[in-house]
Amino acid sequence: VQLQAFGGGLVQAGDSLRLSCAASGRTFSNYVMGWFRQAPGKEREFVAAITWSGGSTYYADFVKGRFTISRDNAKNTVYLQMDSLKPEDTAVYYCAAARSGNIRSRGAYDYWGQGTLVTVSS
Repeated sequence: VQLQAFGGGLVQAGDSLRLSCAASGRTFSNYVMGWFRQAPGKEREFVAAITWSGGSTYYADFVKGRFTISRDNAKNTVYLQMDSLKPEDTAVYYCAAARSGNIRSRGAYDYWGQGTLVTVSS
């Protein structure tokens, strides 16, 4: 699976942004899709994940109620709608695909996109 994330940019605190991740290659719908982020000087951390059917979603506590993950298997695309952005959300955001395992763990993911930078100014 090849993944390409895009949609990042510079926004102000309180603004919204939608990230997209386009997948190609293997059957997209077979994979759990996740979003991770990495801020400067910090480790990459789990943000959100969605099961192959879209029936279940998972979020890190720090984004609950603000971010929404969704997917369109017909378009081979997963989205991350980010609302009420805060300066601490500034990071490079990565999408990833997993067949199984602990979907909150980086180790479960087999494929990664190149990342897209989100910068939130105060």
